[in-house]
Order: sequence, then structure tokens, then C-alpha cells
Amino acid sequence: MSQKKVCIIGAGIGGLTTGALLTKHGYKVKIFEKEPLIGGRALSFDPSSMTLKEYKDLLSRFNMHIPFSTPDINTIFKEKMLNGYILDLGFHSIGGGAVSNINSVLSGFDKQIEMLESKLGLITKEGFDFPLLSKFDKLRLFPRTLQVLLARESTMKKMDNIPMSETLNRYGKGKMKTVLELFSRVSSTVNNLNLISTGEMLRAQRNLLKGKKVKYLTVGYPKNGLCNISQTLADSIKSKDGEINLNKPVSEIIIKNNKAIGVTAGGKEYSFDIILSNILVQNLFKIADEKHFPKEYVKNLKSLSGSGSLCAYYSLNKIDPGVLGKTFLFIERNIGVDGNDAVGMIDFVTALPESGLAPSPHHLVQSYIICSPDEAKDKKTLVNLKELLDKNLEHLLPSFRSNLNWAIYPAIWHLDGVAKTIKNKKPEIKTPIENLYLIGDCVKAPGIGFNCAINSAQILTNTLENLIN
Repeated sequence: MSQKKVCIIGAGIGGLTTGALLTKHGYKVKIFEKEPLIGGRALSFDPSSMTLKEYKDLLSRFNMHIPFSTPDINTIFKEKMLNGYILDLGFHSIGGGAVSNINSVLSGFDKQIEMLESKLGLITKEGFDFPLLSKFDKLRLFPRTLQVLLARESTMKKMDNIPMSETLNRYGKGKMKTVLELFSRVSSTVNNLNLISTGEMLRAQRNLLKGKKVKYLTVGYPKNGLCNISQTLADSIKSKDGEINLNKPVSEIIIKNNKAIGVTAGGKEYSFDIILSNILVQNLFKIADEKHFPKEYVKNLKSLSGSGSLCAYYSLNKIDPGVLGKTFLFIERNIGVDGNDAVGMIDFVTALPESGLAPSPHHLVQSYIICSPDEAKDKKTLVNLKELLDKNLEHLLPSFRSNLNWAIYPAIWHLDGVAKTIKNKKPEIKTPIENLYLIGDCVKAPGIGFNCAINSAQILTNTLENLIN
């Protein structure tokens, strides 16, 4: 059991998962978080506990704003219309549902998060297909599925620079074309198929297909919000004498002789054996002097781009039982965004009463449509995307407007810390500085977003254990 002192900067999912795993192995863990809440960008919170200014300030710190709401956002807060609700910062659903990576990690602590899950359906002109893949479709696609499961990493690497547009041209026929087109966009939160790496998409698929129970094209959401996951991880850390310090930003990573030896937080210096950064990698050099790093490394990290989307939270009085508890994808063609087509999702899993996200008898529906970070800041583009979100919800619920209590549309231009595209070269977990490592969804690890962050924590823990042993 190691007694090494570890500093984790940031209490996001990557930081909390790493903290839980390392405390279990005997490391002395101290986490510094600049926010008053844990969870990072995968954050659930009670909006009624905030003023409108506090809500807007929180969103601003996480690269978000509210371009639209119904009624206007001032009225929503003034009339306390958010009382009893739990909101996320941006849209999050967890690939694999109950057999997702997070429950794989928590099983080592004899804990499990209860997930509400759904297969994925597809909105069509005639109505919708649910599930997207029938048993016959899965049987037909089984040979391709087996290929993904058995593929070597060397094979994946050869396909890293092959865009999904090229892969679709070669293999995209029938349901396979639909699955590849939808899955690649949803998994990467990128619309432009020319930017999406085939190798990364194959890794993401394999990540969802592994294990005894295959939950491909299945998504889940934790009961009582993402905060349930964060709090469970935090409790595991504290039970092993780990520390989580909120409202305590790190202002400097202290580096001497190419070695990270400590941090400055709250005006005080702390010494550590190992330092892990779970902040956006693009912001690393705000707290670590870039003179200590190779110039090409600095240039690459600063050039990395995130992913964007326009989200929507709808509070409804009534929902058709035929869609309640289901999740639907949709694709809009030729709408002029980067990649021309845009994919989105409407999630009625969060509308289930047992989700705990809305006061009875109301329901909370979450949805989003993918856009680029620049498009998430462009009002004209956002107007068009909002109309598409409303149109697809209305397609499923023709009377949704008459049952609407309120709607809030957050736009985010850093949903994933680093989008997995051919242009972005995600950094390794180990940095050029001794004892300094990167974790979270910004680094090179299997999966996308939430799952990438969890996988990075597992890789980092194994790396440190191998060094000791």
C-alpha cells in the first residue's frame, strides 16, 4: 500500500474517480476544487438554491450561456418556477447504462449507482423506430460487432487518421450506414464526419460492447442526477481519509528541475509526490509555467478544441406513455452547420417520476443538438437549432406546447474538454514533467466524454501501481 501524497486539481468525474481508486490503494489524496460544488462539467445542481446572477455566473465559468428560455429567464427565477428541479450543466447520458464504466469502478467499493436506462430509437418522418436496431438487425450486424471486439490496437491506430466519411462510403449500407452515421456523431459530439476518427469510434464502440452484458446503443441516467455519481465517489474518497477542498483553486503548480513538487492553493504552498491535473488541458499553462515544457507540447495543448451543443430542458405537465422512459436520436439534413447535417437526442428517461429530477406531477425532458464551439456562440445558428429541437419534440409530442411549464436552452462551447477528432491530438496521461499527470476527458483514453474521464482514471491508477511494483 502506497503512502505517497497525491494532489488532484479539479473535482470533476475524472478527478473524483482517480481519487477514489488511489485512496483504495493507500495513497494520501488531497483534491482542490475551485467551485463550491463537485462534479466539474458533469454537474447536477439545485437551481432554486441560486439567484439568477449566481446561475448565470456558474454557466459562464463553464463556457455556457442561456440564449433562449420560455418564459424569459428573469420570470422563471422571479416566480420560482425551478423549485423542486435538478438540472445538469449540459446534456449528459451515459453509454452502456447500468453496465457503464462508472458501475464497473464502483463495484470495487461494493457500491452501485442505480441507472434508469433505455435503448436508442430514431425519429423518422412517419413517427419513430424504437428500438433503432431490431433483433434481426443485431444478428445481421453481429460479424461487424465481433470484428470491433477482436480488433487489435495496431489495427485501430491505422484507422485513426481515416475519417468516418470515408468509412461510410466504403461500408455504409442499410442499417449499418445509419448506425455508423449516428453513433459517430453522438459519441464524438461532432457533426462533421470528415473530422471524426474511425479508429476512435471503433474504440468507443468496443468500450460499450465489452463485458458480459452488451448494452450497445443503450444509454442511462443515474437516479437523482449526476450528483449521485459525484457524491458516491466523494464518499468513497472520504471514507479512506482522502480530502476534498471546495472553493480552493490552485494558482500554481510548483515545478523545479523538471519535476512537479507541489502546488499553491489559497495562498499556501503544499508539497506532493504526485500531481494530477483534471482541468481543461488548454488551461494548464495558467497554473504551470510553460517555460518548463517543450514548445511543441505547449503549442499542441493550446490548439486543442472542445465540442459544443445547444441543450434544452423542458418541464411538462403531461407526457404520452408511449415515449416516456425512451430515448430518441434524430438527424437534420442540410441545415448549414459544420458537416451540413446535425444529430441530436431527446431523452424521456429523465422524465420518469423515479428520476427525481422534477417535482410531481411534472416531468423534465432533456435534449440537445450538436454544433461546433463557434456555432454555440452564434445567435443566428442557435435560433435555427432551437427550432429543430422544438420541432423534433413536437413530432413526438404534438401537444407539448400546451403542456409546457417552462423551457431553458443552455448553449455550451466546451461540452467535451477535447473533441475526439482527427485534428485534435489528445495528450498522453503522462506529461513531460516528472510526477505531473493529466486525467479527464481531455487526454488519450478509450471512450468519449464521461467514459473517457473514467478510463483515464483507471489507466493512471494502473500506471502508478506499476511504477511502485
